Amino acid sequence: MEQKFKRNFDELKNIVVMTEAIFQQEDLQAGLRHVVDLATEELFVNMVTYNTESNADILIEMLPHEHGIEVSLTDYDVNRFDPTAANTVDVDAPLTERTPGGLGLYLVLKMVDSIHYEYRDRTSKITFIVDRK
Repeated sequence: MEQKFKRNFDELKNIVVMTEAIFQQEDLQAGLRHVVDLATEELFVNMVTYNTESNADILIEMLPHEHGIEVSLTDYDVNRFDPTAANTVDVDAPLTERTPGGLGLYLVLKMVDSIHYEYRDRTSKITFIVDRK
């Protein structure tokens, strides 16, 4: 299942509808849903927030995977930003010593089972997999 979404936070409700549909259609384990929702939302929000040089829609693809689901977000006509190379967040540091930002990506990287980044011809694609454990 794939769908394009406008670069607008109002699209989050439509992304949730898409996720509900794929989970029902493919009879995916409901327990995976919260991770898929959080990771998809965080990556989409980052694309909308930080890739302001583009007006292109963002493509989201959701496919059943061997033991779960594979989700890809593709952003067009943007600069490179590899979320897998983002700075680590010291979650043990006191709040007063932390630099704001990065916690959402940190959570995504910790929650998904695998994540892959591709960048070619100003097209950025992030693919993650969430499996039953």
